[in-house]
Amino acid sequence: MIPRLLSLALAPMCALAAAPALAADFSVQLPDMADGRVATAQFANMPAMGCTGANVSPRVVWRDVPAGTQSLVVTMYDPDAPTGSGWWHWVVANIPASTNELPSGAGNDASKLPAGAVQINTDAGRPGYGGPCPPVGQTHRYVITVTALKVARLDLPPFATPAMLSFMSMPHRLGQAVFTARGGR
Repeated sequence: MIPRLLSLALAPMCALAAAPALAADFSVQLPDMADGRVATAQFANMPAMGCTGANVSPRVVWRDVPAGTQSLVVTMYDPDAPTGSGWWHWVVANIPASTNELPSGAGNDASKLPAGAVQINTDAGRPGYGGPCPPVGQTHRYVITVTALKVARLDLPPFATPAMLSFMSMPHRLGQAVFTARGGR
């Protein structure tokens, strides 16, 4: 009886050990932020708020997506924004799996996005890239995430929010690659 109980108890662990790791090598790089800092060009251009950057979205490059990936999502999020819920700076969904990067400026010029990709509203209330503009004296983290999905596209309504996108993508996630940069002024 005890050997049978032991084999039943160990069976789930053995099954996990034999399963291949998902997205083990999936990675993302941001050449424009290679030193881990938000470049001046990526900052917002909002003189009234004291930010005079060029508001250019960074180049995002990923590799080794998990097997079965059919589409990708790229987001840029500031968890340190003084809002109580952070700040979504950029959200791009329905990126074809055959794509391995978004060029610099893609968040400002939709013609640079791959066919089928869509930008949804950020916390600024409009689609596209909205660069960082943290309060003076604060350094914030900017988390760029590439999420691999096992569906070719998400049927997002025109009013989709980053939270809605996250909810809709959750059951389809195969893996995520994350890069965090810091920026302040």
